[in-house]
Parts: sequence; structure tokens; C-alpha cells
Amino acid sequence: MASRTKHQRPSPTSPPAVPHVRVAVVGSGFGGLGAGVRLRRAGITDFVILERAGAVGGTWRDNSYPGCACDVPSHLYSFSFAPNPDWPRSFSGQPDIRAYLEKVTDTFGLRPHLRFGAEVTELRWEEEHARWRVSTAAGTWTADAVVSAAGPLADPQIPDLPGLADFPGKVFHSSRWDHDYDLTGRRVAVVGTGASAAQIIPAIQPRVGRLTVFQRTPAWVLPRRDREITGLEKWLHGALPPTGALRRGALFALREIQVDAFVRRPGLLKVIQRIAEKHIARGVADPALRARLTPDYRIGCKRILLSNTYYPALAAPNSEVVASGLREVRGSTLVAADGSEHEVDAIVFGTGFHVTDMPIAQRVFGIGGRSLAEEWKDGMEALRGSTVHGFPNLFFVIGPNTGLGNSSMILMIESQLNYLIDALTALDSVGATALQPTARAQRHWNLELQHRMERTVWTTGGCRSWYLDSAGRNTVLWPGSTSSFRRATRRVDLAEYELIKRPAPVAEEVVPA
Repeated sequence: MASRTKHQRPSPTSPPAVPHVRVAVVGSGFGGLGAGVRLRRAGITDFVILERAGAVGGTWRDNSYPGCACDVPSHLYSFSFAPNPDWPRSFSGQPDIRAYLEKVTDTFGLRPHLRFGAEVTELRWEEEHARWRVSTAAGTWTADAVVSAAGPLADPQIPDLPGLADFPGKVFHSSRWDHDYDLTGRRVAVVGTGASAAQIIPAIQPRVGRLTVFQRTPAWVLPRRDREITGLEKWLHGALPPTGALRRGALFALREIQVDAFVRRPGLLKVIQRIAEKHIARGVADPALRARLTPDYRIGCKRILLSNTYYPALAAPNSEVVASGLREVRGSTLVAADGSEHEVDAIVFGTGFHVTDMPIAQRVFGIGGRSLAEEWKDGMEALRGSTVHGFPNLFFVIGPNTGLGNSSMILMIESQLNYLIDALTALDSVGATALQPTARAQRHWNLELQHRMERTVWTTGGCRSWYLDSAGRNTVLWPGSTSSFRRATRRVDLAEYELIKRPAPVAEEVVPA
């Protein structure tokens, strides 16, 4: 009689095995590429970077509108492990930042890990296997851990306006710019006066026939201290890297000093507000227009913009500022909330992104099949901006309450990557498969965070910003310095977590014929 043996034998008709990786990274912007670099440095090479588009770059790939540039100094807006001595300007433009990310991809050997055209359609936690099933437009993977680096500036937000679908002209969002459409001589409406609009308006104003700007709330604008980086500076930073590190350190220290005014002593911002008031006076001679462009809230409550050309562009003869939001569209006529009507050929929406309601949350399903969108229906929250109870081994880069109002997001990204690598290392050291924050630890962290938020200018400044969710809670920004966040994410405290071990596999019993 044949002996009974235990082994696994796939059926000839079984579908192809789903590839398994240690880590699946969603997105290939700064967060996703940074995760790839840090994983490789930690000796973890079994990972994929899933990108819905056909190239890396994230928001710096998508946002290619005229005038697009960073409002953080170049030498601070780069990875500490990948300094760039060749930045062309003190505030570099979108093409240079995107080129930097392409260089990082090649320098650190990330190309083999990239999967383009792989938009994630579902992330589902499989409790029976203690792993994630990652469904994408390019196939399915399973993974021990998922890093969500899709980012908050990924999905454009366009208001649901009556009649917009029937507008006969051209319509696009700032992050989906139509470069084939020539604006020369056209009547163009720009809806919104945020950071993107403040760059678009000066770039297109000289060539459009008529520019109409719909402004619900004016922004505070400061001068932009931008200049070309000299050849000598580039040579010095390339030949003597410590000089580049010194420059980065000085920029970092200056912004750390400013934090206290934003988070604890908003009254100190009065000095900065006076500089902004003088900037308006220099750029706008017409008192009536100047009044429309002067905010009635404290500077810093909404994002502070940097531009030397924004006010002159709005004051130009072919420009009109409508101090009212857009209410509806009637054919080619735009009707403002104040009842005024404006004929246009094209509409450019500079209306931001889905930040407090990140669309990826609708595609993530954790323990018990509960969606992240349901978990966050009363507002986003995570432990240390990185992990969420009920969603084991899901790590966020630029998660809830990790945004900044005055410094470089790359500093925050690198802190969260430290936390990610320490978590994966800790799992290996204790022989566990996954971890999730305890409900108690997550709640305690967020109660303390929101308590600190009460003193900040974003809460007390008298404005309504995109930092706030529908309930009025600030679930976007970090109420402290980047140094304090780095300390808070330096190590994973396993006392804040529940550990999960993968069930032992049950082998199929097969009796040979």
C-alpha cells in the first residue's frame, strides 16, 4: 500500500500563482522613491513600486502648468541622502525637480522595481494569510506590507458647478494642463487663488486676451527671493559636499526658528504680515483692487504664497479680479456668486486636491473588510501619521497630520521612512508578521495632537482653509517642528502596537495514485 505523503501540488487548471513581495509601494513621487531607496539600503530588495502613470515624479510629473515651481528652497527640497549640487535656481522649477527624481531613480537602482500603468484598484487585508492582496490595472500581487505614498496632492478637486458639463469651451485642472490648447488671445478664467493659481496667473496673463480671476478668499503673498545659482556655487557644492550640507542646514534652521510663531505664538506673525501688506502696496496701485486682494485673516492661517509677479499680473489692463466664487455656468457665460457675468473661452481650475478625503481610502479594506474611508468618515487620523488601527502593516508616507506650513515636506517624508524601516526591522527581530497600532495608542496620539492644534495660527487665524475637514478639524498639518516629528518617529514603540503572526500553512494531503 502506498504511503501517505504531505505536499502541495497545483492543479493543471489552476490559475498562475499571484506574485508575492515583501513590500508593495504605492506611488513613485518623493515618498515612493524615497521608500524604495530606504528599503534597498535596509537590505530589503523584494519590493515593487506601483505607479498609475507611465513615469516617476508624482505631483511633480502631473503638475506641468506654466510657471510651476517649488516654494521651498531647492537645497532643502531634496533628499538628505541625494544632495544635488546642480540646482539652477534657489527656487527650482517643475522640470528641474522632475529631472532630479528621474536621476534619483537611476542612481539608486529603482527601475527594476517600478511597475508603470499599475493603478491600485484595491488593497485588501487577508486575515487568513496575514498579508495584503494588491489589485492593480497591471495585475495582482500579495505583500507582507504596503506603503501608501500616493500623497495628498494626487487627485484634483473640481467643484460640482451647475452647467459646467455644457460649457462649450476648454476646461482643465491645473494638475492636468492641456499643453495642446493655445491660450493666446483667448478669454480665460482662472478659478481659485491658491498656490498653483498664483504661479499660473503671471505666466499666462501676458498672452491671453482677457483674464478673469475668481477669488473666494484672497491669499497673503510675500516676495519671492529667487535667483540663479551661480556656477561658482554649483562647483563649490559639487567639489566640497560639506558646503552644500551647510547651506541645507542653514535653510533648515531658519525654518525651524519660524515654527514657534505658527504653532504657539501666532501674534509674532504681525511682523511678517506687515511685509506682506507693503508687498501688496508696491504691486497694486489701485486702492479698490488692493482692498479686494487684502485678506481679513491673520497671515499663516492659509498657505502663504511667494511671488514677485502675482500682483502686477492681477493689476494688468487685461485682468479682472472677481472677489466672489464661481456659482454656475450658462453656456460660455460664467456667473459669479455676486451675480456678475463673464464670457470666457476657457476655464482653468486651480481648486486644489482631495486632501482631507484621500480617494485611496475608498480602495483600502482592512480587518473584517472594513474600508479605510469608513474608518475615516469622521476625519482622518493615524498613529504618528503613519499607521492606522485595523489596517496591519499599512504604512503611510505623508499621512494624516504630517503636512507643513513653512518648511520642506522632504524632511517629514524621511522621518516617516525611518519609522517604516524600524517597524519592518522590529517585526523581524520579534518573529512577528505584522503590526497594527492599538486603538488606545492611536486615540491618545490624536487627542494630544488636536489639543496642540488649538493654539496654532491655522485654528486661531480666522480663516477657513483646505487644511480643515468638513467638521472643521485640521487633519493635514503637523503642529510642531520637523525636529520634533523626527524625534517622534525615530523608533517604533512596540508597546503602542499589537503584533500578528502568520498562521502556519496547512499542507494539502495527497495520496499518490
